Formats: sequence, structure tokens, C-alpha cells
Amino acid sequence: TADQYIEKLAHKIGRQYNVTVATSDGLEQLIIYGQGCHLMSARDLKEEVAWANEQIREEKAKLEKSGKNYLFHGGILRRCPSWQERIEMLYTYPHYYRKFQCIASECEDTCCAGWEIMIDDKALEKYKKAKGPVGNRLKNSINWKEGSFLQYHHRCAFLNDENLCDLYTEMGPDSLCRTCRMYPRHVEEFEGSREYSLCLSCMEAAKIILGCEEKVQFLTKEDEKDENYDDFDFFLYTKLMDARDLVFQILQDRSLDMRLRMAEVLALAHDLQRRVRDNVLYQTDALFEKYNSSRRDGYFKEKLAGITGYSRYEVIKAIMDLLEKMEPLNHQWPEYRDELKVCLLGDGEAAYEEMGKAFFQSPEAEKMNLWTEQLMVYFVYTYFCGGVYNENPYGKMKAAVASTIMIQDMMMAHWKKNGTLTLKEAADVAHRYSREIEHSDENKGLLEDILTRKGEFR
Repeated sequence: TADQYIEKLAHKIGRQYNVTVATSDGLEQLIIYGQGCHLMSARDLKEEVAWANEQIREEKAKLEKSGKNYLFHGGILRRCPSWQERIEMLYTYPHYYRKFQCIASECEDTCCAGWEIMIDDKALEKYKKAKGPVGNRLKNSINWKEGSFLQYHHRCAFLNDENLCDLYTEMGPDSLCRTCRMYPRHVEEFEGSREYSLCLSCMEAAKIILGCEEKVQFLTKEDEKDENYDDFDFFLYTKLMDARDLVFQILQDRSLDMRLRMAEVLALAHDLQRRVRDNVLYQTDALFEKYNSSRRDGYFKEKLAGITGYSRYEVIKAIMDLLEKMEPLNHQWPEYRDELKVCLLGDGEAAYEEMGKAFFQSPEAEKMNLWTEQLMVYFVYTYFCGGVYNENPYGKMKAAVASTIMIQDMMMAHWKKNGTLTLKEAADVAHRYSREIEHSDENKGLLEDILTRKGEFR
């Protein structure tokens, strides 16, 4: 149908070109808007045509009065006002994004303790100019060389005994640095696009992410902004966006076993990586059609059934070894990590497999498929398109899978130790992992690098 053709074409070119679609169909408008196109109602189109015809008549009258005929004389081909060149900024965020509310002093693991809080340059300049008692306290409570707040007993210097911020109390919300204003909101930046998410490292955000029972939807809005990124590969970016849409489609197909879904998106990222490496991105549309095939699931079920020699125990062991190489951000993490390793791996592979069988068959694990889906969607949404900067989407996907199965096993260890696994407990486990990995560029880079290079993860 015409609607199907428009939707397919809008999906293909909506974010590559300045596309306007004229329709008064409400559902069609919603679908088209989500593909990055501009909208015009049927009435607006009629008015544009009438306006253009009037302009042509006026120009024609001018030419007839002059007695001369010049090709395109008088600028007959001027664009209508609504067709002028515009640079649009597209903002994307998950549908649960606005559900977050900071609970401040009631938070069980305050974000103002346990790690360094970095201060942006603008805030540093403001703090340098502060006067009076607060100004003196600022001068003595900041590591000016590193650009971070000092800590006392692993707590921010401005975090008081009631777990509230003295800086906020004394100087108001505008005094906060960008980190404190934004967290746990996170933004990934691309040319013409900003993607917002909630950080899994925040307990309250983690409860929202894991507690979301419906399939995550991603909402968009636009405004005008002038910007230009040097050497930004927009073509690769659009292909990563298309690939990610397909990944979401696979991950959110709840008729499939979660292990199969993860295997399929890993394979898709692997095949996409080959086309990036060989500089044949024009082949990606055919690749996406292949992964949209009705034969896909049957093919991968056979592939999984035929795999021999795979040991999840060895994979978790390799990830644990990798975690030990990383910079610890929270002073409690090394002890927690070491206890985790003993619980999961201390009794050998046979005991680990028995623990896994018991856990995944237990009533406490009934939400594991849902939590795994939401974790994968979270990691893929947050990081996959960042492959435009290092041309390594496969590494991004492997990091998403490795992080997800590590959090699964951390949940299993918690269940073994405590005999329970509520949503709150699952969120606590996930946020512990996220705090150590996601908030250190060094740790994230090490994870992706080793997953890309080491044989255990191929």
C-alpha cells in the first residue's frame, strides 16, 4: 500500500535527508515522525501549493510587463518558507526516562559517596569566584588539579550527616556542577543527535529499568541547532542506527528463548563488523534483509544445538579475571568482587553448572528473561551506536552480552547466599556492576578491547 511504501522509505532515508511527509493520518504521522521526518498536514500541503502557484503567477506577471524573457528570471524557483534549509537536532530517550525522581537522603547508596565527582570547567570557574564562608569551604574542598570534590571517609566533602548536599542548601540548585545536575541521566552525542538514558549505576534508575515489564519504546523530539562534527561518518552512523533497530526487534521478541535472541544479535553485529572492516557498507541492507528472514530463528537454533566445547564457567572466569585488572572506583568493590569469585567459581565447574540449573529453575529466577532483555536493550541503546567513533560495533555488542551475563551470575551468587532475589535486590546487584564499569572510560575501554582481541570471547 502507499502507507507501507512511505513508512519503508521514511525508515530508509528519514535521518539521512531533509524529508517532509504530507499526511493527516494520526497513526501515520506518529510512525513517520519517529523516523526523523518532518510532517505536513494535507491542509498545509494544499496551502503550500496555493502559495507556490500564487508566486508563479506574480513572477509571470512581472515578466510579461518587462517584455523580456530570462531563464528563471526573478527567482521563480525560490523555496517555500517551510522548505528552507534547517539543521534539526534529534533527541531520543526511553519511554521510562521521565519516571526517575531522586529520593535524596532516602537513597540507600548515595551517588555522593564511593567515587570521585568530577567538576566541569564552568562550575570550577564559578567556585573560584565564590565569596564568604561557602567560598572558603569550596577552596578547601576541591582538588583543583584534578578538578574533583575532595572526599572524607569516601564521602563528598559537601555531603552532610543527613545525606544532603550542603552546596545545594547554601547556594541553590544552580550551584551544582554538571555531573551533579545530570546524574543519573546520561547523554551520548552524535552529529545532529542526542540520546538520553538513565544510568544503571543509580539504584532508583536500576529499579525503573529492570522493573519495566513492557517492551522499551524510544521517543523522539526535535529542535533546531547549528553544529558540525569534524570527520563524523554519518553514513556509518545511519547503518548502525538501522542495525540497532533490528537488534531491538530481535531482543524484544518474547516468543524466543533469551539465549537465542542474544546469539542472533551477536551474529548480526559480527556480520556487520565484517562489512565495516571491508568498507562495503552498501551491503548492509541485504544483511538486514537476511536477518529479517522468517528462516532466521530456525537457522540459529540449529547452530546453537550444534555448538560443542562451550563453557560458560570459563567465560565467567575470564570476565572475573578481567574485572580484577580494572581500576576499582568504589572502595568496597574489591572485597565484593573477590567474594563473588569464590561463590561462583570456588567449587569448580561441575558445582557451578549445578548452581546454574538450580537457580534458573527456582521461583526467584522467574523474572530473569525480562531482566536479561531489559539489560541487553539498555547496554545496546547506550553504547552500540558509539561504534561510529571507533568502527567497532561488534566490540560494543560483545561488551553488552558480557556485561549482561556477568550481572546474571552476580544475581545467581546473591540468590545462593541469601536465598532470595527481589527486584530491589536485582537492581542492587546490577547497579554495583554498573558503578565500576560504566563510569570509568579506562574500564569500559579495557572491557571492549579484551573482548575484541582475546580468544575466549570469539
